[in-house]
Amino acid sequence: MTSMPPHPEAAPAAAPTTTPAAVPGTTPTLVLVGHGMVGQRFLEELADRGVTGRARVVVLCEEPRPAYDRVQLTSYFAGRSPDDLSLADPDFLAQHGIELHLGDPATAVDRTARTVTARSGLTVHYDTLVLATGSYPFVPPVPGKDSAGCFVYRTLEDLLAIEEYARNARTGVVVGGGLLGLEAAGALKGLGLRAHIVEFAPRLMALQVDEGGGRALRRTVEEMGLEVHTGVGGKEIVADGAGAVTAMGLSDGSVIETDLVVFSAGVRPRDQLARDCGLPVGARGGIVVDEWCRTDDPDVYAIGECALAADGRVYGLVAPGYEMARVAAGSIADALFAGTGTGTGTPEGFTGADLSTKLKLLGVDVASFGDAQGTTEGCLDVVYADARSGVYKKLVIGASGELLGGVLVGDAEAYGMLRPLTGSVPPVPPEQLVLPDGASGGGAAALGPSALPDSAVLCNCHNVTKGTVRAAVTEHSCGTLPEVKKCTKAGTGCGSCVKSLTAVLNDELAASGATLDTGLCGCFPHTRAELYEIVRTLRLTSFAELLDSHGRPEARNGDGCEICKPTVGSIIASLAPSVGADGYVLDGEQAALQDTNDHFLANLQRNGSYSIVPRIPGGEITPDKLIVIGEVARDFGLYTKITGGQRIDLFGARVDQLPEVWARLVDAGFESGHAYGKALRTVKSCVGQTWCRYGVQDSVRMAIELELRYRGLRSPHKLKSAVSGCARECAEARGKDFGVIATSQGWNLYVGGNGGADPRHADLLAQDLSEAELIRLIDRFLMFYIRTADRLERTSAWLERIDGGLDHVRDVVVHDSLGLGDELEALMAAHVTHYRDEWAETLADPERLARFVSFVNAPDAPDPSVRFVPERDQVKPDLTLLAGPTLPVRSLEGASV
Repeated sequence: MTSMPPHPEAAPAAAPTTTPAAVPGTTPTLVLVGHGMVGQRFLEELADRGVTGRARVVVLCEEPRPAYDRVQLTSYFAGRSPDDLSLADPDFLAQHGIELHLGDPATAVDRTARTVTARSGLTVHYDTLVLATGSYPFVPPVPGKDSAGCFVYRTLEDLLAIEEYARNARTGVVVGGGLLGLEAAGALKGLGLRAHIVEFAPRLMALQVDEGGGRALRRTVEEMGLEVHTGVGGKEIVADGAGAVTAMGLSDGSVIETDLVVFSAGVRPRDQLARDCGLPVGARGGIVVDEWCRTDDPDVYAIGECALAADGRVYGLVAPGYEMARVAAGSIADALFAGTGTGTGTPEGFTGADLSTKLKLLGVDVASFGDAQGTTEGCLDVVYADARSGVYKKLVIGASGELLGGVLVGDAEAYGMLRPLTGSVPPVPPEQLVLPDGASGGGAAALGPSALPDSAVLCNCHNVTKGTVRAAVTEHSCGTLPEVKKCTKAGTGCGSCVKSLTAVLNDELAASGATLDTGLCGCFPHTRAELYEIVRTLRLTSFAELLDSHGRPEARNGDGCEICKPTVGSIIASLAPSVGADGYVLDGEQAALQDTNDHFLANLQRNGSYSIVPRIPGGEITPDKLIVIGEVARDFGLYTKITGGQRIDLFGARVDQLPEVWARLVDAGFESGHAYGKALRTVKSCVGQTWCRYGVQDSVRMAIELELRYRGLRSPHKLKSAVSGCARECAEARGKDFGVIATSQGWNLYVGGNGGADPRHADLLAQDLSEAELIRLIDRFLMFYIRTADRLERTSAWLERIDGGLDHVRDVVVHDSLGLGDELEALMAAHVTHYRDEWAETLADPERLARFVSFVNAPDAPDPSVRFVPERDQVKPDLTLLAGPTLPVRSLEGASV
């Protein structure tokens, strides 16, 4: 197994005994074994109760780093560093005198002598011992499981090892289709591997979702390019002569050729320390504890995944672990301060926990709560399923109409409201709670947190009720979401409750008569939409003029900030033809307002090089132009990649090479693809009626027309579009900001969709449109979005946030309810008329070209740190920086990545 094994927990058993408390007048010692998420939360609970001020606290940690957010482990592959994931503030440990020993796990407990011995030989006497050793990954006994290329998916070190090995791999298999297994498969796909998921159960996430939810989840996962094998197990792992994985045989006789295997088939409690020192453990593992998390030895506690709770269950979720940490800390504080040891310092013991969960797996919302499987006698199911949209919702209703539980796949927006209603009769019919917005009369959306009682738990991770959140606002003067989080800890776990917290916060502030500060930033008291109207109405063309006339008093005559400068720059660029501004973003003051990518009209990459993305309208390209791209890439040594938007990206150009590359491309008839800007990216298409036997309209021609019409349009966020030639939807138009699907009668227009980290299917705005009607409605929709959206707000988020949602947008865009139709169309017409290609404009002006240098004081010198190494007949960044000694980039404990 190419991974970190469970730590050696071996020690001779010691006879159980009851020992007296610390001698009065001496400082008692508390030893915590394990410093994961639950261990860190336990330390915080001790500090809150004043225990760290009256006791010596020693922590033995197996990993080489302090506690980190294991729930967000996969976000490492999205660019979050170990420091970003850390939960342990060094100031916290130092302030409370906590002694943390990293990379030094406990190996033995002597309960007679009341000592813990660490791997280094360190021996610590304890008065109270708390075991928070967590769990270890279960690896099925598959022949070949120890071959090179086999990993588990549990720690940051595991991820580092997988990332390194994947550099030379093309295919990976994940054994296990549960929560972590799906995340692991997504990580492999993100690393560029073809990923398979092998799950022995008949469906993915079998513990969380029912059969219908499993079907919806599988369909969505497979649409993302992952291959799913359910109802089969791994039979053997085949290795080559060097001992490296080459294939995996399955129980049904099939074989998957693979270079890498990740085991994510569940976990087991790490209870060996307890076993070896004679503490009782469960038949299937787990250290037996009572409701106060005490073991058979009253001086030894166990919390988190290593503990078998009083209700006979081992809990693998973080929320129950946090609750156990709270209970144990209260019991210990009571024993220390009162000497009773009865746990009266806590409101109640731990006798079980809510297993409700909401996650985003591979970008898909998945949630379950209460009796999700419908096992209660006499219960009934209320189900809504939309296979095309990948949405499945099921509510389990009791005989008396009470909500017992539910499953949500693809759309878990209502989770924050439904879960607290569990056990009560909903205030609206249950079918109203599962139907999509607009079809249900606003049932689920209209209820919101305001319909919940104060006893409803909003934050399951930290067991925070609505009443506690309200009190944070009314009694503790919390006026912002960060203040509420700090005061209550709500929203600092998985984050699924943040929307509900925000709603309660705003409701309380409004009820108190407080004025909500909705300003864009510390420089402007206005929203982005308000600034747009100010610029449009007053025809302002200067950021300085806008700041001095409409900024906050303390910000006037200043330089602005990194929030407002690019926002105002985008507004002025969007309105340039209408207000008389120069639309070129790198002239004069506008240049200082742009984000990093816009500064050089190219996307900055991780090694300091830039990418070049020429526009290929509709994905259609002639052989001659294709040859030009190939020749440019060859001559400049650029990495080439065909994108999902039907374009060709060229990576690896130095900043000083950008004009040379673009000169060749512009001469061949290419334009900027605006991949660097908050603007229209692509309008992809299928081949449509011209070639496809299923096509009913010419989708390629329509895609080209739309892309050329909206190219260069600056907006609050990037814009993507697609045109499909029939209902088979090969261009994936419903995953775009505006998508078009051909019908036999014309065109259907969908809006508000997107992929990425928070995918959303687009909603139907209008159907069976003529070409003229289609373009007119898109013009209106885009300009209304640009006019009213917040900074960096995609159309999907805007559509859900704007008052009235889709119905309001339809009224404005289709029915012209506000009388803005002509104005919105005129704004778009001005954009189309005045469009100029930014790179053609740049190449025609020597002064503009002067900015494209690596060093201002040495304009002819290339950047020596931009280097490459070969990979798969192309190049990739050499991610070592030359600055004296070679410094590893994104390394974990000295291991270069």
